[in-house]
Amino acid sequence: MPNRISTNQLNIARRSTIVNHMVEDPVGMDEVFHALAHGARRTMLRRLAERELTVGELAEPLAMSLAAASKHIQVLERAGLVKRTVTGRRHVCRLEPTPLATASAWLNFYQRHWTERLDALEALFAEEGTEE
Repeated sequence: MPNRISTNQLNIARRSTIVNHMVEDPVGMDEVFHALAHGARRTMLRRLAERELTVGELAEPLAMSLAAASKHIQVLERAGLVKRTVTGRRHVCRLEPTPLATASAWLNFYQRHWTERLDALEALFAEEGTEE
């Protein structure tokens, strides 16, 4: 029997490993946007921008338990947005703004992109309006 050449390899799609550091999210932007996705956490960050607060102070205006506030703060900590210091039973939180700056820079790129696109569209409509 003659040697047969299989065509199986032609039919099977192979996945190659591509490492793209932007795709891998080295600065943790996924965690930052996840943390910002909840209104209570955004409120906490807004208040921490003014001054350091205890977990109890962060929980108070939100009408949530200390346990619930602590869980929200843990999400903010994992994203690198909050640092918590513990002295005895007192947990004091402070804002760490660097991850917000990184996320803001990412958003600004797309803001510029869409502003340029919308400006071009506006110019096109203005041009069509003068032709009539």
